[in-house]
Amino acid sequence: MKTNLTVNGQQVQIDVEPRVTLLDALRDELGLKGTHAGCEHGVCGACTVEIDGEAVRSCLILGVQCDGTEVTTIEGVVPAPGEMDIIQDSFCATHGLQCGYCTPGMILAAKTLLAKNRDPSDEEIREAISGNICRCTGYGQIVEAVRLAARRLRESNAAAVEAGQ
Repeated sequence: MKTNLTVNGQQVQIDVEPRVTLLDALRDELGLKGTHAGCEHGVCGACTVEIDGEAVRSCLILGVQCDGTEVTTIEGVVPAPGEMDIIQDSFCATHGLQCGYCTPGMILAAKTLLAKNRDPSDEEIREAISGNICRCTGYGQIVEAVRLAARRLRESNAAAVEAGQ
């Protein structure tokens, strides 16, 4: 089935069978391997992407269901090739990643949270990432990373306001 969507700001048309998940369409049809296949049952969160601004497990939704939507994968988070956005850099700065397998999903979950709430409590951060399993960090550093990203985003917005942007 022909399916039209916007992926990481680019309009694309993919031809997928109705049974193919968005996860498989992203990885196999579009070559976006940053979205990881974990449990493929919606439990681990490794496949988390944003669909129309909401964190969604791409293994639980069919590619054809995304017709007309905006999908953001980890590849679409970067401001420019070779750069990291504030959330990614915050994960690096706080060692909020180890093996890195869960990291793309964690970053997309954090991005969704911080788009709605620039000053989340630790409890709100834990709730936002609760659908993502990490077997390496123990979550403390991930919460710290999201807290740092929130602070950096607030500071960058304040600086932009001061500069009249």
